[in-house]
Amino acid sequence: MDETLAEFFRRTILKIPMPEMMTVLKTWNFLSENQLQTVNFRQRKESIVQDLVLLCEENRASLNDAALLDIIYTQFHRHQKIWDVFQMSKGPGNDIDLFDVEQFKSSFKKILQRALKNVTVSFRDAEENSVWIRIAWGTQYKKPNQYKPAYVVYYSQTPYAFTSSSQLKSNLPLLGQALTVASKHHQIVKMDLRSRYLDSLKAIVFKQYNQSFETHNSTTSLQERSLGLDINMDSRITHENKVEKERVQKVTQEIFGDYPQPRLEFAQYKLETKFKSDLNGGILAEREEPLRCLVKFSSPHLLEALKSLAPAGIADAPLSPLLTCIPNKGKNYFKIRDK
Repeated sequence: MDETLAEFFRRTILKIPMPEMMTVLKTWNFLSENQLQTVNFRQRKESIVQDLVLLCEENRASLNDAALLDIIYTQFHRHQKIWDVFQMSKGPGNDIDLFDVEQFKSSFKKILQRALKNVTVSFRDAEENSVWIRIAWGTQYKKPNQYKPAYVVYYSQTPYAFTSSSQLKSNLPLLGQALTVASKHHQIVKMDLRSRYLDSLKAIVFKQYNQSFETHNSTTSLQERSLGLDINMDSRITHENKVEKERVQKVTQEIFGDYPQPRLEFAQYKLETKFKSDLNGGILAEREEPLRCLVKFSSPHLLEALKSLAPAGIADAPLSPLLTCIPNKGKNYFKIRDK
């Protein structure tokens, strides 16, 4: 094993948190149980990493073995990346083909390697018939950069693929071509949907809202988050507040449901409109370009925050459809123009 590969192993293992080290290594399944027992995991992390790299060298580890370890680490820490969603479509009259995952992998890899001399592609099959793809991009004159890979998660026999944001935007057309051809689709478009939470993006595009998400940590119900009533209030006010609370509760539940919401961190709205006025003249009235405005809503858990606004008395119910349509529309980037 040369020094470049050894350094790649060292840096990959070094970024694995110690509480997860054994779990990740066992999932990787490259080092045997007996080999792992020879390592003293109570010593300094740098020493542990050195011992593990020596074991990898003993097993004649390859670049693909190191890439597979990096995929597993990324699967454990998928929320550290920002994921975009791509939707593919078949041509008119195209029937659904039987999916062969090995054929998909071979076709995807060949397309990239024919177009680009320096690129490494690695795969790992995962849950729910998904394939994780790791791509280390190079150029015609530079070797692939193993420390800044792009990731693609493709769910077989679906039109959706999820990609980690890449610094090499110029490679996106090639990536799109490889996905469409390998999965036997005709076209691909980037959706206006982005988040750090891959499982939530998947739930939105597959319409799987009524489930628990690994990132959802709210333990209080909608009822518990509602504003309480003062027991010393006039009974007529209490009754009026109770009726209103029940109305707000019903409207909120009809819109958001009674299940945890997919996790998104923001929604962005771009407004473009021509200036309109009953008064003649004026600088703005003569303006050819539309007026532009950008509004961004941010929260650690935006949809749950929106869901709690009306019950908390912060906003009227129902909320604007522009805010409540995010999961159904499958987008958190909006452009609003004059009709």
